[in-house]
Amino acid sequence: MYMLQGKKVVLGITGSIAAYKAAYLSRALIKKGAEVQIVITPAGKEFITPVTLSALTQKPVISEFFTANDGTWHSHVDIGLWADLMLIAPATAATIGKMAHGIADNMLITTYLSMKAPVFVAPAMDLDMFAHPSTQENIDKLRSYGNIIIEPATGYLASALEGKGRMEEPDNIVKVLEDYFKKKNDLNQKKILITAGPTYEKIDPVRYISNYSSGKMGYALAEECASRGAEVILISGPVQLKAKNPKITTVQVESAEEMHRKAKEYFPETDAGILCAAVADFKPAHYAEHKMKRQPGEPMELVLIPNPDIAASLGEIKKPHQILAGFALETENGIQNAERKLKKKNLDFIVLNSLSDEGAGFQNNTNKVTIIDSGSNVIDYPLKPKKEVAEDIIDYLMNYL
Repeated sequence: MYMLQGKKVVLGITGSIAAYKAAYLSRALIKKGAEVQIVITPAGKEFITPVTLSALTQKPVISEFFTANDGTWHSHVDIGLWADLMLIAPATAATIGKMAHGIADNMLITTYLSMKAPVFVAPAMDLDMFAHPSTQENIDKLRSYGNIIIEPATGYLASALEGKGRMEEPDNIVKVLEDYFKKKNDLNQKKILITAGPTYEKIDPVRYISNYSSGKMGYALAEECASRGAEVILISGPVQLKAKNPKITTVQVESAEEMHRKAKEYFPETDAGILCAAVADFKPAHYAEHKMKRQPGEPMELVLIPNPDIAASLGEIKKPHQILAGFALETENGIQNAERKLKKKNLDFIVLNSLSDEGAGFQNNTNKVTIIDSGSNVIDYPLKPKKEVAEDIIDYLMNYL
C-alpha cells in the first residue's frame, strides 16, 4: 500500500531554476496515489508554466488571490483545511524569509500561514545564499515552528559552482513524505507516559527551589509520540508551554511529590514511560507558613531532605511488557554516571544530555544527546533542534515497542 494513497498535497512552487523538477515531482506524487493542488508564486511562473502543471495534476494551478476574468476568490483558508500536507519545493531564500517572518504578500505565503497540516520545505539556491547566516537563521526559525526541512543536496548549481544548495531529487522527497506517514502510524493503540519541565519545591509562600528546565524537550517528545498515533499522558511541571495535539492529556503538577504520585498512578496503564522532567532531588525539610524574614548579620539555614525517586519507583513496578526510559544531566563522568543510573533504576535506555556543548541543555531550542541502553550500546547524536532530537529518541523507543 502506498503511504501517500488518498493524501491531499499542496505543492508550493517558487521562483527557482529547480522549478523544472516540480513537473516530475507532481507526477511522482500522483503515481503514489496523492491528489496534488499546486500553488505557485508569480516568479515561479517564469520558470515553469501553469499549463504544464495543470496538465499533470488535472487541477487549475493557483497563483493569484483572484481569477482575473471573473474575480473568483481563491481561499487560502479552505486550501489549508483541505490539505493533508504542504510541500514547498523548490523553496527560495526569499520565500523562506517570508515564511519565517509572516510576510503574506502572495498566495503561497497566505496558504502556508493558513495551513493546518504538516509543512515540508525543500530549499533550492546557490551555495553562498544557503550558507548565509540570515538564511540559516530563517531555516532554524521554520524548524522551531514545526516545519520539516528537506535538506538540499551538494552538487552542480545553476551558477556553475558546486556546493550545498541543490534541491533534493523528487524521488528522495517523495520518500521523505512516505516515511513521515509511515511513522504517523508507528504508535497506534499505544499509550505513553512522559514527564516534562521542572518541579517547584516550596520554601515559604513566596520562595521555592527549582532549576532552569523549560520543558521544551519533554513537550517535543509528547508531540512526536502523539503525531505517530499514541495516546500521551504528559505530566508537566510549571512551564510556559501548551501541548497542541489533541491526543495529549496534560496533567499539571508543581512539586516532585505531586509528579511522583501522578506518575505512579498513570504508569501501570501505559506501554512506555519517558522520564524527561528535571525533578528536584531535594526539598526543604520544613515549609514556613509565613515569609521568612532576613535577620541582619545572621545566616539563614535551609535543611534539605531527599525527594521521592520517580525513576526508581517506576522501575520497581515496571511490568515485562513495559519500556522505561530516563534522562540524565551530568557535569562530569557523564557516560559512567548515566550507566550507573540506568542499571540502578531498571531503565531500558537512558538519554544523556550535554551541558558542555554550545546550544545544548536548558532553555535552548536545540540539544545534543547520547543514548545508552541496557545492552551497553552507546550512540552519540549531533546537535539538532529538539523536535529532531525527539524523533531520534522515539525512533529508538520503536526498537523496543
